[in-house]
Amino acid sequence: MFDRCPGAEGLRRPTILLRTCPQCGAEIEIFSDEASAACSDCGFVIYNDTLSCITWCRYARECLGDEVYERYLADAKQK
Repeated sequence: MFDRCPGAEGLRRPTILLRTCPQCGAEIEIFSDEASAACSDCGFVIYNDTLSCITWCRYARECLGDEVYERYLADAKQK
């Protein structure tokens, strides 16, 4: 059994994800714990569509802690 949920690792220890802006083709950096990021060249907003256990797991707050849990939910509401 795991000490912590392995599915939430990208939220507890964020990594940088590189995406291509669909509008202008520039590279956009988005952290794995962010719901969205704007292109620095054209301002187009991309969304991190990776499914997260936060939206359905009843232990998400305990697993991630209040700060990460609340920040992710606030970011997700802006979608």
